[in-house]
Amino acid sequence: MSLKQVDLSEEDLAFHKEVGLINRWWQSPKQSHVQRQIFHVIKAEKHRFGVHRPYTASDVASLRSSLGVEYPASVQALKLWSLLHEHRRNGTAEMTFGMIDPVMASQMEGQQTIYVSGALCAFSKADCIGQDMSDYPWDTVPKAASTIFKSQVYHDARQRQDRMRRSKEERATMSHARDYLLPIVADADMGFGSQTATMKLVKRLVEAGVAMFHLDDLSLSGKRFTDGGGHTVVSTREYLRRLGAARLQLDIMGAETLILCRCDIDGAQYITTDIDPRDHPYILGATVDVEPLASLGNASSARVKEWKRRAKVKTFDETVECNATEEQITEYHHLLKSKSVCSLQERQRIAGQVLKGKEVFFDWQSARTCDGRYLYSPSVQAILDRSLAAAPLGDATWARMDLIMDKLVKFHNEFRKVYPERLFACGYSATFPFPSMGYSDEDVKNFHRSLAKLGIVWQVQPGFALQGLNYTTKKFSSMFGEEGIGGYVRDIQEPAMKVDTDGYEKMQWSGGYITDAYGDLLAGL
Repeated sequence: MSLKQVDLSEEDLAFHKEVGLINRWWQSPKQSHVQRQIFHVIKAEKHRFGVHRPYTASDVASLRSSLGVEYPASVQALKLWSLLHEHRRNGTAEMTFGMIDPVMASQMEGQQTIYVSGALCAFSKADCIGQDMSDYPWDTVPKAASTIFKSQVYHDARQRQDRMRRSKEERATMSHARDYLLPIVADADMGFGSQTATMKLVKRLVEAGVAMFHLDDLSLSGKRFTDGGGHTVVSTREYLRRLGAARLQLDIMGAETLILCRCDIDGAQYITTDIDPRDHPYILGATVDVEPLASLGNASSARVKEWKRRAKVKTFDETVECNATEEQITEYHHLLKSKSVCSLQERQRIAGQVLKGKEVFFDWQSARTCDGRYLYSPSVQAILDRSLAAAPLGDATWARMDLIMDKLVKFHNEFRKVYPERLFACGYSATFPFPSMGYSDEDVKNFHRSLAKLGIVWQVQPGFALQGLNYTTKKFSSMFGEEGIGGYVRDIQEPAMKVDTDGYEKMQWSGGYITDAYGDLLAGL
């Protein structure tokens, strides 16, 4: 490192120029999302359509390096932004699936995006593979995305070289060129820790060429899969800080990468803290005096269920309703609606006023687990409240919900009353029992179209790279073991050679021509 003289006037001039560039960037169509105030029909609050930043352009400029860097991820993000808005206008949706292999990614001709799933990476890319506990190294998904993005750039270059070595007349007889540069959507899980950890993760995702990533509101430490006792969300405040950290990092980098705000409240049984009054309507408490839940220790789900039965757990609002007349219930909820956010303490004050001093027993402290978590009652309204709070910090919304059409319709219709132009996403479980949930074959056939009508423009089946490949491999393995190379030639080789595949058997795909071109250009040395 060497020391240099600094001209203070030039330093100020360069800084203010940077601030001006940031402000102009924030007014661009993608960044502003049509900035205007509208009436919030849900809670009589005002919200913005556009991205809300709790800091200024000057703040961001002061955090930037003086060396400006442009990222290919921004090109891909704007491409994705345009694609999703086109789907929204047309009432259609992009249908994609989970992918972690660059070879397979190059064959996704029916898709316009690629999804890199954290769960898939946990099973295949992490050094210590295992269940989707979000316990793999934080840069696992960025590395997988980077490999796919680099392969996209390679295939785009070798296709260009192969086409440009031919005459215009010859190119006219060729099939259409393939778009290998499909925008990558990546799984950022819950951000992997502190705000700075989230920022570093976002930085790596942008550097990896990611066009959009989703960030959720789950608690890392609470995940359990076998007994249904671990679905835990963080407070609304912590969730917004995760999203804010991601937005700040994108602004520092000047990157257009989209933030997909994912809310995982549906099915949540616990919340980490009661610190945020926005969460108070959905925290459960004991309504009779029993021993604390924590006294059971690390209890099984069956024992917790039995304790909840004895404690008659309810939300505070439900407790009031059980102790009030119809007229009092109406008055109570009318008074609640007059306030944008109403804490438990304020609810208790209103209940005392409405019930004319009648005592209502409610104790959510006794309903805490031995590790301090609070019992939680998820609902469509809870998902809606949190998703609306998060919306100004992101570009699109994913309410991760079971595929129950009534719930999906209610959420998306209510959300669009506030943000009519919002982009939505949805994921499909690999095991969702459509028939037993009342869906006919025709319903399932048109399910993605029904969701598209709700504004769900990006739909993903993350599990294909596990379920689909396992199924296909099992069938092929059995056949190949019994029939040998004859079965391979019949079922794989001959069909692949006949159709317009773009695979290793083609010299263009494998890069033979572009590799020889390198040598030709250097042959004269």
